Amino acid sequence: MHTHGQHHSRDDLATAAQGRLLAAGEQWTPLRAQVFAALAGFDRPVSAYDVTDAVSAAAGRRIAANSVYRILDLFVANNVAARVESANAFIANVHPDCPHDCIFLVCDRCGGATHVDDDRITGDVRAAAAATGFRPVRPVIEVRGICADCD
Repeated sequence: MHTHGQHHSRDDLATAAQGRLLAAGEQWTPLRAQVFAALAGFDRPVSAYDVTDAVSAAAGRRIAANSVYRILDLFVANNVAARVESANAFIANVHPDCPHDCIFLVCDRCGGATHVDDDRITGDVRAAAAATGFRPVRPVIEVRGICADCD
């Protein structure tokens, strides 16, 4: 298993995300801050449209979905958010300073996703890909099922 140096709470998560983007040479614009606040306000993976609706409601005006998509993609590229591929959804990363491959356990009933880190498993996936001559960039490992709360 992978141990994180710091698991950020909601109170300091935006500060950690901002620091991560700035360290990567990106800007922390007001719209990026609003998109991150909206994303971090959800306790489950959400679509870009859910984030767009939340940002639009908070801003009191309609925000373009394509702008939110670009920002979410930037967040994923910089480890500020993670993408749950099978649900076409995003979730804020509570430890943006820790680069790693995520494993998501996705509940088919409630839509929740539990994030698990296991460097042995993701390392084995990367090694298996590399053994075939394939250069893995970002392994996607998701397990669909029923969470303990819904069982």
